[in-house]
Amino acid sequence: MLLAKKAASVSGVKPETLAAIKRVDAVLSVTFPIELENGQTEIIRGYRAQHSHHRLPVKGGIRYANEVDMQEVEALASLMTYKCAVVDVPFGGAKGGVSINPKKYSTRELERITRRFALELCQKNFIGPGIDVPAPDVGTGGREMSWIMDTYRQFNPTDINSAGCITGKPVNQGGVRGRTEATGLGVYYGVREFLKYDEVQKQTGLTGDIDGKRVVIQGFGNVGYWAAKFFEANGAKIVGVADQDCGIYNEQGINIDELQEYKSAKGILGGYSSGTIVPDSIKLIEADCDVLIPAALERQVGLKNVSRIKAKVIGEGANGPITPAAHDFLVKSGRVVVPDLLLNAGGVCVSYFEWLKNISHIRFGRMNKKWDEQGKAQLLSLVEENAGRKLTITERQQVIHGL
Repeated sequence: MLLAKKAASVSGVKPETLAAIKRVDAVLSVTFPIELENGQTEIIRGYRAQHSHHRLPVKGGIRYANEVDMQEVEALASLMTYKCAVVDVPFGGAKGGVSINPKKYSTRELERITRRFALELCQKNFIGPGIDVPAPDVGTGGREMSWIMDTYRQFNPTDINSAGCITGKPVNQGGVRGRTEATGLGVYYGVREFLKYDEVQKQTGLTGDIDGKRVVIQGFGNVGYWAAKFFEANGAKIVGVADQDCGIYNEQGINIDELQEYKSAKGILGGYSSGTIVPDSIKLIEADCDVLIPAALERQVGLKNVSRIKAKVIGEGANGPITPAAHDFLVKSGRVVVPDLLLNAGGVCVSYFEWLKNISHIRFGRMNKKWDEQGKAQLLSLVEENAGRKLTITERQQVIHGL
């Protein structure tokens, strides 16, 4: 919020306009009982905040975590509005959450919780392809999004745009390929592009290539894993990975797919043998590296540890991982901070494409199929002319056939 105030002070925007921008248009707080498999009943609390209706629908993830509260979802909904504006996606911002630890519930219990929360959203008119488009966030994924979509369809059986009521769905239920890795891929792209600027290279002393860069990733969930994977695939060396239970450090580089297989099997990073275990995982963000990607929780870099940060470039993969005071310290000390508003907006962009696909009722590629085929045919004719040989009909079809 302090950074937002600082930005507003130099924007030239009228105070009354800023006051309107800061307010949240609509909030929903619900509680509902859920019967657990052991026969006990638990009261669940959920939230949804719609920050700005200046553009509809509003868009934002649904998070499952113990620390979820109304203040958090309001702040993150505001952030989503600004993020959509930065990447020119025509959505307002929203955010939701359910105050639970999803790991303590069975699949059946999680389904009950998700469907009941979705029902509350439907009854209060807080969900729909032209109103509010929830998406996955921490603790949720395609499975939960499918449950919400199914609940919305039952509540709105005549809505032909029901597939557009939510994004982040599995591909076979109206989702799009690439949604899972979109945010992590966006983190990689953002850092890569920033390194190409001469002023960034001059300030950091780094070259403009990803190849050879030493990277530390904090948070080995969906965003952290995919960011690490793309950095590694393009020549970077992942020297550190931190997660909830501990961190792993290896100056020679960590095999990301091997580490992911280990975590999938064990549930934790502890015990992984190819590297040094760092018991207090937050200490790993102080490791010597070229690029630091905090992709876990908010407020991970503050005044208590910012003076020990050695990374030359810090890419905010999570929402608000650096406090305003720590941000100022890093900038004054010559570090480059790539902000979360831009860097982790890859998921927002791909969600927009999924929404467009759903409400247009046309699969990707259908509209430009003939155009692509025509261009390929012209190019192929030029190649044949210069090669002095005509391709067979089968060969031509294999080359020019559209999607």
